[in-house]
Amino acid sequence: MTILQVLKIVAAVGTIATGIVSLFWPRSVQGFTGLTAPGPRGITELRAVLGGFFIALGAAPLFLQVPQTYRMLGIAYLVVGLVRAISMVADKSVVQSNVISLAVEIVFGVILVL
Repeated sequence: MTILQVLKIVAAVGTIATGIVSLFWPRSVQGFTGLTAPGPRGITELRAVLGGFFIALGAAPLFLQVPQTYRMLGIAYLVVGLVRAISMVADKSVVQSNVISLAVEIVFGVILVL
């Protein structure tokens, strides 16, 4: 197994871990993401989108064992990073949590696309 393959697995597992935290502890992501969920409907949305969707995206490459699924996950990270970068400027939201998220998205995206 090459170092690149290991890094791809780490990125996929990191995606799953983000989903697990969001699924089981949705209020814990509020401070980092800036998202608030004042009621049960908002909590459900955090669990479903940041939880379930991230778990599925990270798990697909690991279970399917098809190289293109890692690439798909990488493209998703790069698009999210591009949109985040544009939004950070447009919305004047260049804050630490956005910069950290952008860095992770770029790093994971590049690793997964290679």
